[in-house]
Amino acid sequence: MADSIGQVEIGPVLEVDATDLGYRELNTRLRNAAVSGASIIAVRNVAGQRYIGTSLGRAIEIDLHGTAGDDLGAFMDGPTIVVHGNAQDGCGNTMRSGEIIVHGRAGDMLGMSARGGKIFVRDDVGFRAGIHMKEAKSSKPVVVVGGAARDFLAQSMAGGAIVLLGLTCQKDRRRLPSHTGTDMHGGVIYFRGTAEDYQLGNGAGKAELDDDDLLELRAYVSEFARHFGYDAEEILKERFTKIFPLHRGGNE
Repeated sequence: MADSIGQVEIGPVLEVDATDLGYRELNTRLRNAAVSGASIIAVRNVAGQRYIGTSLGRAIEIDLHGTAGDDLGAFMDGPTIVVHGNAQDGCGNTMRSGEIIVHGRAGDMLGMSARGGKIFVRDDVGFRAGIHMKEAKSSKPVVVVGGAARDFLAQSMAGGAIVLLGLTCQKDRRRLPSHTGTDMHGGVIYFRGTAEDYQLGNGAGKAELDDDDLLELRAYVSEFARHFGYDAEEILKERFTKIFPLHRGGNE
């Protein structure tokens, strides 16, 4: 049955039609639904509305159908957001916990200043993914990108983990983006391929993975594979390069 604000509850799933809704109205509906106890919210016809899921602090699932606008999941603390489409810039900006799963591409500054939670993107991402990511003892942000990333990956990264798989690229065209790890002073990047020195930014080094790295990587790739229907073992057959900060600093 539809209510007075155009929401339809189907069993445990609350459906919202975002057609012609501005971002403020859409986000008000989502916050009200979360407060009222909804556990799953399906949002149809998403067309670039910004700030979806911003500051939500409840363990709910939001399924978005369409293209999510800038700052999807910014400052969120607990929800799971699944995007059946693409996401624009700033996805996961300063998120604290929860998951964002994008069945498509994402724009620039993915995971900017994230302090926890996990972001999985099936395809490519834009510039400066992982910029200023941080971690604490009990909170570690993780970003897994199935495709390619543009330049300045992990710029000023202070903590967390980034996995770059290059699955959208032919093997002979799989390249680490230029200036990767510029001013990096914490965290780690796992790149499926070979990194050349000229691709690394100031402050970043490269190494082979040790046993602890391999265990960590396997866990992240296995999660990615479950979300998007890949074979984790096939992905892990190829060589990975570890990229790390040459000089470690604080996380804040």
